[in-house]
Amino acid sequence: MASAGKLIEKMQNQPHGIRMAEADKVLRHYGYRLDRQNGSHRQYINKFGDVITIKDEDPLKAVYVRSILSRIGK
Repeated sequence: MASAGKLIEKMQNQPHGIRMAEADKVLRHYGYRLDRQNGSHRQYINKFGDVITIKDEDPLKAVYVRSILSRIGK
């Protein structure tokens, strides 16, 4: 699998083709951890208490990808 930097570049250029596994790798690289999964939604949390909820589907909708990018500052 690609490095987190390459995945972020892919997310910025092609937000409609990102798989959940790729998003998971980027979130974990930036300090988020899977807090819980309730049905088809995953909740990630970081050490500052920021929670992001993502629907577990492949490929992810662009709105989830943009939310990830905004939370990691990219």
